[in-house]
Amino acid sequence: MHNAIRREASKTEQKQGDKMIHVSVIGAQGRMGSHVVAAVNAAQDMQLVHALDRDDDLNIISTDNTDVVVEFSVPDASLKNVLAMVNKNVNVVVGTTGWTEEKMDTVREALEEHPNISVFIAPNFAISTVLAEHFATQVAKYFESAEIIELHHPDKVDAPSGTALHTAHKVAAARKAANMPEIPDNTQTDGGSRGQVVEGIHVHAVRLRGLNAHEEVLFGNAGEQLVIRADSFDRTSFMPGVLLAVRHAGEKPGLSVGLDNYLDL
Repeated sequence: MHNAIRREASKTEQKQGDKMIHVSVIGAQGRMGSHVVAAVNAAQDMQLVHALDRDDDLNIISTDNTDVVVEFSVPDASLKNVLAMVNKNVNVVVGTTGWTEEKMDTVREALEEHPNISVFIAPNFAISTVLAEHFATQVAKYFESAEIIELHHPDKVDAPSGTALHTAHKVAAARKAANMPEIPDNTQTDGGSRGQVVEGIHVHAVRLRGLNAHEEVLFGNAGEQLVIRADSFDRTSFMPGVLLAVRHAGEKPGLSVGLDNYLDL
């Protein structure tokens, strides 16, 4: 379905000097995209221009009508959508999961020919989760062991989550910078029940009806444990982060990953 250009009188009557951000949403009928549409419509400094879904023509988006595209589609389509927007010189905020280093390198290559355009990818838009990841990187060097458990609803298509993978890479980097030894683990197994290993960090995925989005980072020493947990009980919890990224779109040309780029951490 394609929703045509929408104009709200209350927004067009903003006081002179305020900049209206014109936003198009790709994946507007999805679980997250529908919340993004509602959030943009409610934001006084934003105008929803196009709300596009699976079979809609992306060519309708251009620099003439759109400042920022928010992309919340599916992993198989996200890269193609982002490259299409980069080629149109439109800034992109990406919330779709499933991004690999290979895919991001493809985006970086495309951005070389569009040096003024920004693509921002967020493994997670929840402020609580971003802070939990930041805290985890601060304490990683003090603990011998570290593991990650991510818990989501069973409709999530990827596992482990992009958030958990991003957290694992950050924790591993913090441990490496502190010259930490390899995490002890004498389990005799083929790895099937110990989760995916990401740079030495075991990451476990739980899919359970009734959950939304949750992450635990567990740290352990002899005789003690520290657990950092973030819970998002409703998708509305992601919207402040989405709007924050939209407001900063274009400020940092190139590819940026992680909402911590826009937080004072």
